Amino acid sequence: MDGGPGIERTNERPLRRALGDFSADRRVLALAGLAAITGTAASGTAWILLTLIGLVTNAVWYGRLDTALTSLAGATPGPWMIAIPVIGALIVGVMARYGSEKIRGHGIPEAMEAILIGGSRMSPKVAVLKPLSSAVAIGTGGPFGAEGPIIVTGGAVGSLFAQFFHLSAAERKTLLVSGAAAGMTAIFGTPVAAVLLAVEVLLFEWRPRSLVPVTVGAVTAACWRPALFEAGPLFPFTDNPALPWWGLPACALLGVACGLISGVLTRALYALEDGFGRLPIHWMWWPALGALVVGLGGLVEPRALGVGYDVIRDLLAGHLLAGAVLTILVVKAVIWLAALSSGTSGGVLAPLLILGGAIGWLIGLVLPGAHGFWALLGMAAMLGGTLPAPLTGVVFAVEVTGDVAALAPLLAATMAAYAVTVLLLKRSILTEKIARRGQHVTREYGIDPYDLARVEAVMTRAVETLDGEIALAEALAAIRVGEHHAYPVIDSAGRPVGLVTRNDALRWTVETGEGDGPDGTLAERVSDADLAVVHPGDVVSHALDVMLSAGQGRLPVTDPESGALVGLLTRKDLLQVRATTVRAEAERRAYFRRGRARAGTAGS
Repeated sequence: MDGGPGIERTNERPLRRALGDFSADRRVLALAGLAAITGTAASGTAWILLTLIGLVTNAVWYGRLDTALTSLAGATPGPWMIAIPVIGALIVGVMARYGSEKIRGHGIPEAMEAILIGGSRMSPKVAVLKPLSSAVAIGTGGPFGAEGPIIVTGGAVGSLFAQFFHLSAAERKTLLVSGAAAGMTAIFGTPVAAVLLAVEVLLFEWRPRSLVPVTVGAVTAACWRPALFEAGPLFPFTDNPALPWWGLPACALLGVACGLISGVLTRALYALEDGFGRLPIHWMWWPALGALVVGLGGLVEPRALGVGYDVIRDLLAGHLLAGAVLTILVVKAVIWLAALSSGTSGGVLAPLLILGGAIGWLIGLVLPGAHGFWALLGMAAMLGGTLPAPLTGVVFAVEVTGDVAALAPLLAATMAAYAVTVLLLKRSILTEKIARRGQHVTREYGIDPYDLARVEAVMTRAVETLDGEIALAEALAAIRVGEHHAYPVIDSAGRPVGLVTRNDALRWTVETGEGDGPDGTLAERVSDADLAVVHPGDVVSHALDVMLSAGQGRLPVTDPESGALVGLLTRKDLLQVRATTVRAEAERRAYFRRGRARAGTAGS
């Protein structure tokens, strides 16, 4: 049968699955096993990345062979401070041009793009060149942390591993994100925040089939972390003030401030990127121009260069003066925007933590309690608002400091920042780049309305049918004068044996010629057709799958016991499900107010 335009027949008819709360099956266990291997590999990759960053940092800045992450606060200002970032950026530019352009930027948009339109397939070049380019960029003074690159690299490791097995695109996505979550966990020791980041940014779903394996990957990395790095929180902090009654509103106002600054930073980043795009030189040279700004910023404040984990610790501990915090805030923002917009290889998480921490620290000058407490709130608010991933920001701050008592203030600040950024910006710092490439990304998750509606709720019950035993000529005449495009053909027991359309009638008429009427009965023409049917109790999503696989624009609805026709499901009926959802979102009614108005009218 002709299913109409836009319908593509597939080889297999979807099976009617048993209805339940979740769609997971036993394959989730196999994916969990693969995720454990992916988590191990991503943890090893994280160790390699940090080792390379430490090696490059110590070699180019201090002339020693050491792999420990080192602060650049002790670097000697001078011409070499400008030259080192520029040389590193030139190396990254060459790697991107002749290796893989995917290593440019912080990489999370590229991972999202691979998930959304690339079948979750990432190339081996990304897995190799991303950590190398990031080590060069960060080690030579780039104002980035290692977490962004390891999220991309861990995702590439998971994607490559998945490509050795017969997996669907959704299953490859699960392993890609498992590697990303494992990489973040290995660096920061934040398995719960890594899983939340996966849900809020990368998975584009909340399902057991992906959540369980991703969690396995993150937990596996958490098991490896003490052996590879160190146990315990990365930035221990527990100095919480006894907030007055207005304390939580003050936390929310801090979040609003961070949200506003986050919006400014996001707009500035892409405005600068547009500026680089208008330069009359190849993009390979852009990172060197951005690195020139980095070097000049290093002359003003060397602590703004590099990963900056020491700055985060000092902000939390209160070891900095107000002038130093303000200088770090301004210099870090300027050099980070210049470097990232130029297309070098770096990340966003650690810079956002420093910027948010500095903002919170400065605002905390007029608020009660230790400055470090407000710095912590600023870090979470800036992270959760800019990505935007509010739950990730809250849990990340708790896990990275061990400060569980700060949950309520963190939630107030981060959600306020999140509300500001989603209202101010149509796209986030992660999705703007994807949108500029012509892809639309939505970050809102909800239950598919087609999984909630039943066929019996939307099907057409009054169906005009044709008796299969009538002569074909009589049937064709009835179709010509009828009002419908298609008619179910039923047998004597009311069971559908086929579906005939106006196109079928026209084709049969042409085949038999102008003068000769077609012979035989209607049932003889259609009874050998592979007719797909659904039942009234089926969910509409299953009916939609059947419609697509069978190539039918209409589906007879039959009684599951007798097989008798009880209705017809058309594409127009399917649109009613969407229409109901739209009405539920758009219509606003004040029922109680209306009720009081009616009561007043009746009384008068």
